[in-house]
This record gives sequence, structure tokens and C-alpha cells, in this order.
Amino acid sequence: MAVNDATLQRRFGLIVIGDEILSGRRSDKHLSKLIELLNERGLSLSWARYVSDDPAQIVQCLKETFASGDVVFSTGGIGATPDDHTRVSVAKALGLEIELHPQAKTLITNRIIAMAEGDAAKADLSLAENQHRFKMGEFPVGCEIIPNPYNQIPGFRIQEHHFFPGFPVMAAPMMAWCLDQHYAHLFHQESWLEKSFIVPEGIESRLTPLMEDIESRFEGVKVFSLPSVGDPVRGGIYARRHIELGVKGCADAVLLAWEALRQGTKALNYQIHDPIKH
Repeated sequence: MAVNDATLQRRFGLIVIGDEILSGRRSDKHLSKLIELLNERGLSLSWARYVSDDPAQIVQCLKETFASGDVVFSTGGIGATPDDHTRVSVAKALGLEIELHPQAKTLITNRIIAMAEGDAAKADLSLAENQHRFKMGEFPVGCEIIPNPYNQIPGFRIQEHHFFPGFPVMAAPMMAWCLDQHYAHLFHQESWLEKSFIVPEGIESRLTPLMEDIESRFEGVKVFSLPSVGDPVRGGIYARRHIELGVKGCADAVLLAWEALRQGTKALNYQIHDPIKH
């Protein structure tokens, strides 16, 4: 199947919003999960940004990403507590009003009734706490709902930006749904491959001209270098100082570039070793 340039240029990005991540009170799990979900579908993550619960920062970040044309996934800040600013910030970044989405109202109503477990008093939608819950369904005008299979409180989508709760157990299936629902046409457009080898006592400055030569000769291939001071615990070829040198990109080009990189490294009088699989 032919792939046009516009398809190949689509980039995926991640925004993680929350003071708890930046302060270290919680560890981010969204980055690794989104990478996993994308890779399973033949896609990759181009960038990630971490933003505090500061409305000005969130609005500025979103203005930049809306202008980028990228597909963006954002986690956190869509609840109904004072530190949840994402919904309003999206509206401000796009110059839109915010309103209770009719589908979100229905979903939240059903959730309130289910949580009441037959108690008519708790299911009373006029209660202050239930009215407050409807704030979680107030989204920028014109957005679409993202279903939440965990507790039915939805996320939302607008201009290829997708907004999820900060809880990984909720966000992960919602991310997968968005990818499968909206971006299946991008799946496995290319056969992506990454290959590397270990260069004991490798020196990056000496290897850089070779790396630049490989990238210039093989279009669409990226060469990477991961230096290490050594890992005695891991042992073996990893115990002493080394570089993991490799290439990634379209499979056909990678295979040729990888062999050229190996031969070029040997020509510099380096020994090379294949990585040890875990």
C-alpha cells in the first residue's frame, strides 16, 4: 500500500499534567504505557511534556500543541477539584466556551444512580454533591466524548487532542480506544525495526563521523548511541565502559544500514558484540 507524505509525518505526543508528578509524590506511568500502545500498532511517540497544575502553563502548552498539527494525548486535570484546570484551559487555548456535554450528562447521571445502589436519597440529582459531579462533564463546545470503561466518567477529544483522567487504570484503555477508533488507518504503515550492538570501550567522538555517514547514506534511518560507564551488576560485556550503537527506521533500510555500521565500526579497530537478551 502506498503511503503519502502526510501520513508519514503524523506525530504523536503526550502531555502529563499534575503537580504530584513533578513533586515526586507519584511516578508517571502514562509515558511507558502510551509507548507500548503505539508500538503495538506500528506507531511511535515523538515527544512528551510534563506540566504543573498551573492554568497559565497549561494554556500556553496547549496553544503550542494545537498549532503543531500533532496527535496529542493528555492525562490529568479533568476531575472536579480545585486543582483540575485542564478542561477550562483547553477552552481558553481555543477561545471556546465550556458547557455540560449532553452525553457526559447522561453518563454521569447513570453513574450517580449506580453508585446510589437503590437509595433514592443518594440518587437525587439535585443534591449539591451530585450537581458538583456534573462538572466533570463540562467540556469545550464542539468536543467529542471518549468513553471510560472503568467508571463511565468520560474524557473528551477536540482537534486531535485527547484528554484522559490521571489514573492509569482509566487512561490506558481510553488511549487504546482512541487509537483504534480514530487512527487505525495509520497502523503498521511501515515495517519499523531497531537493531544495535555493543562496542566495548567505544568513544563517541571517534564514532560520530561514521554515524553521520550512515545517516547520510541511508534515507529515513536514524543512528543512535547509548554510552554507559559500565554496569558491574549486569556483568559480562556490560561490566566495563561501552556504547550501545544502533540504527532504527524502515526495516529494509535498517538492515542495510546496520551492516554498514557494523563494518565501519570494525574498520575503526573496535570489537563488537550482539546485545544480550533479557
